[in-house]
Amino acid sequence: MRVALVHDWLTGMRGGEGVLAEIASFFPGAPIYTLFHRDGAVTGEVASHPIHTSGLQRLSLGGRVYRPLLPWMPQAVAAFQLGGYDLIVSSSHCVAKGVIPPPGAVHVCYCHTPMRYLWDQSDDYVRRFAAPLRPLLRRELEHLRTWDVVSAARVDHFVANSRLVARRIERYWRRDAEVIPPPVDVDFFTPGGEHGPHLLMVAALVPYKRVEVGIAVAKQLGMPLHIIGEGPMRRSLAWQATGSVRFLGRVTRERLRDEYRSAALLLVPNVEDFGMVTVEALACGTPVVGLEGSGTADVVVSGEHGALAGDGSVGALAAACREVLARRFDDRGLHARAESFSRQRFRRRFAYLLERVLPARQEP
Repeated sequence: MRVALVHDWLTGMRGGEGVLAEIASFFPGAPIYTLFHRDGAVTGEVASHPIHTSGLQRLSLGGRVYRPLLPWMPQAVAAFQLGGYDLIVSSSHCVAKGVIPPPGAVHVCYCHTPMRYLWDQSDDYVRRFAAPLRPLLRRELEHLRTWDVVSAARVDHFVANSRLVARRIERYWRRDAEVIPPPVDVDFFTPGGEHGPHLLMVAALVPYKRVEVGIAVAKQLGMPLHIIGEGPMRRSLAWQATGSVRFLGRVTRERLRDEYRSAALLLVPNVEDFGMVTVEALACGTPVVGLEGSGTADVVVSGEHGALAGDGSVGALAAACREVLARRFDDRGLHARAESFSRQRFRRRFAYLLERVLPARQEP
């Protein structure tokens, strides 16, 4: 069986690339088709596969500048020549699901989320642009939404990383999706040491992560806050922060594990698609405060693994933090919860999916 893998872009090793690596390990040597690839950006399993880029690669300056190319991405992904493949597995949060499979091939899409800037966060996205550009941008987004719905028909089987994303797939594309949570390395992220008196956030410094809300929660609680992550909002967030807020930037996996282990709790003030950092924190024995209705709710049961605030206000999140801080959580119990999302569990679930969908499509 000839297999091709498709991923939106390979410009770093984040959660989506971790999922791709695990899927790629099922198919050694299978080519990976991607819009953009930055040299040295991926490692391990992903780097061991042949990587084919789109016609937009040169315009992206080697994968360094690519977001302005969004209007041309659907055409670029549809141009991939996939003739002769029996199975297409796309890993998509943007346009990867829009590849055109050859006749008779099975297309399985692992969807991290439908495009945020087309659907649930489109208004926030448009507001970032100058007012004269907004009507043009809205028209372009409407065009892309039409393509997004139509291209969903090219997928035979959708897999969602959380119940929240499965609901979005049903709402926007009118398609059912099986939920298979992403894999987390719970053998690396383990408890150790003592929890300190500070809060922790692990997030890209971009608007939808609501880092400014986390800063306000820490201020209301009178507690220090450590923030791991980089992004375009770094400077503006630093202006809002007090001396008790530390921006740690990008850190090694070992430093990240140490930060999880030493924090009083992990704060996730935004609606997450799933939130692998939530599982990593639990694996290190650290409780989590997040939101009801978020992908975080697939992982955290209030009172058992942390607390879920009823809304995203500073007051509600601060109250949830106080609830967690007033309790003592068992490190081993939190790690046991994280083991439900281990790499081994992911592999078993994904292998079972393939067993079910492939024979049905290969019968004469």
